[in-house]
Amino acid sequence: MIQVTPILLLLLLTITFLQSGYDKIKDWKGNVSWLKGHFTGTIFANYVPLALFTILILEIFSGVLCISGIIELFSNTTSQIGYYGAILSCITLLFLLFGQRIAKDYDGARTIVIYFIPAIMAVYLLG
Repeated sequence: MIQVTPILLLLLLTITFLQSGYDKIKDWKGNVSWLKGHFTGTIFANYVPLALFTILILEIFSGVLCISGIIELFSNTTSQIGYYGAILSCITLLFLLFGQRIAKDYDGARTIVIYFIPAIMAVYLLG
């Protein structure tokens, strides 16, 4: 039987991270410029390109693992790959949350938590 809930959660994470990664690649200079202003006066002020690249890699791997997990769920009743994708998604979101908190962007941090809830649900359901 197809597990609809984990598939939908993994699909949410796939769309979130692959679209975000695509946006970072497509508008790298714009993202770096905006984030330099966002992190002015913080410990990340001089490391924005490196931090953005790290987040980009985490997002792409998260998205690829999640979509691979969906494929695995259609062929099996469990998904080890999806489980690891959900875990990496949580880690990625925690990195993003940390950055938002450092930048004192509490509305942005709150938004990250909204994504974290389904990600942790996916970990729970696939674990």
